[in-house]
Amino acid sequence: MTASGVSVKICGLSEAETAHVAAGAGARWLGFVHFAPSPRHLDLAAARALAPDLPPKGPERVGVFAGADTGTMAAFADILSLDWVQLHGAETPDDIAALRDRLGLKVMKAISVGGPADIAAAAAYVGAADMILFDAKPPKDSVLPGGNAVSFPWGLMRGHDSALPWLLAGGLTAATVSQALADSGANALDVSSGVETAPGVKSASKIRAFLMAAKAAKQGA
Repeated sequence: MTASGVSVKICGLSEAETAHVAAGAGARWLGFVHFAPSPRHLDLAAARALAPDLPPKGPERVGVFAGADTGTMAAFADILSLDWVQLHGAETPDDIAALRDRLGLKVMKAISVGGPADIAAAAAYVGAADMILFDAKPPKDSVLPGGNAVSFPWGLMRGHDSALPWLLAGGLTAATVSQALADSGANALDVSSGVETAPGVKSASKIRAFLMAAKAAKQGA
């Protein structure tokens, strides 16, 4: 499902209630983070407890990893019945192609953007990854590769000609959806901190508001 043409990923989910809210409000993807420093981290035991209560059908499920070994990713994928893995490490195109074959899952490669050269670097992943996520470079003092509530100049994406579909991430909120879409030309958005009341604490009302804003922005385009 999509928000009237704008595909939205609600990332960093850790509770069944907000996963159901996201699914019911039209999210295309539900993201689950396995990265210990993150306030959104799900260890394998927590993922196992959560899995039976997740929406059984609808949005695709994405596991988000940074530096995890293949065995851990495979275990997490099996527990949560993942459709995608999202990678925030230093993976090469060859690494991604090998992982994709081994896990049998689609791969979303995250790229940190500070300038046009970072966007251009995505071309190397054509034929390896299935999708690119363009996110802001983390602040220097952050241990998190994403979910830092910071954005990059969205206009850098305008006119980006890619053989791979892509999502825009970084500092998005319901209030900035319209501008982000207009500036970037994106057709897909990824949000985590922008639908929280505190780091790792998802808000049902903010999730609904974000998806409504995406739908309204597309209809008004």
